[in-house]
Amino acid sequence: MDSHTICDNIQKFIGNPPGVDIGISDLSSLPSETRLGFTSAITVVVRLISGIIGEISDQPTISYFAHYRAVNRYIDDLTLKIGFFMESKGFKAHPIPASQSDPKAYYAGVFSHKTAANLSGMGWIGKNALFIHNQWGSAVRLGTVLIDYDIESPKKIIPSRCGTCTLCKDICPAQAIEGVNWTEDKKRKDLFDAHACSEYMKNHFQHIGRGSVCGLCIAVCPYTQCRQITSDKKEKVNI
Repeated sequence: MDSHTICDNIQKFIGNPPGVDIGISDLSSLPSETRLGFTSAITVVVRLISGIIGEISDQPTISYFAHYRAVNRYIDDLTLKIGFFMESKGFKAHPIPASQSDPKAYYAGVFSHKTAANLSGMGWIGKNALFIHNQWGSAVRLGTVLIDYDIESPKKIIPSRCGTCTLCKDICPAQAIEGVNWTEDKKRKDLFDAHACSEYMKNHFQHIGRGSVCGLCIAVCPYTQCRQITSDKKEKVNI
């Protein structure tokens, strides 16, 4: 199966839900330990609900915190189903949770969802150090299923399209965003201070869902505000 066939088959298997995009990437260029010994990755992108993101102004909302957790659970359900689906086809699979942390790493997970998503060609890394989806902007959450399948796909890395925009840097209350464009040779710390972000949330937003989410840089991103969601909608008369 080629990469397009795999993605189409997965979309059909999970029921072609609105607000979900599926991509696949070749991880062979990464060190084996980084990709946990797997050769490819299936990326699950789920967009966040516009009405909830639109409520965010100078601080996160209770609705956003609940939505953030709900979308994470949804992604974990999807990646589990995809993992079983790929195993039923004879492949070894390793679903990576939407929100995960490696105790050996510095504010990082066991595998970077953004790395696989970026290699899939579905978007790029923004100045906010978040994945910016081609259609839905920064208002997305990610999941990954690592698989032992050699797709031999060329890199589809999209360079940063942030240009001179610094809205995410300007709004960040923790001053954690450096305001530089991402390139392949840059690490997350060159763009974003994860420790400063985490500590600010804990100290200032503890009353909102234990202070674990913020969302200001997501809400202000022009690519989030201009994203097209009409392709997800059915005409009201057809509902």
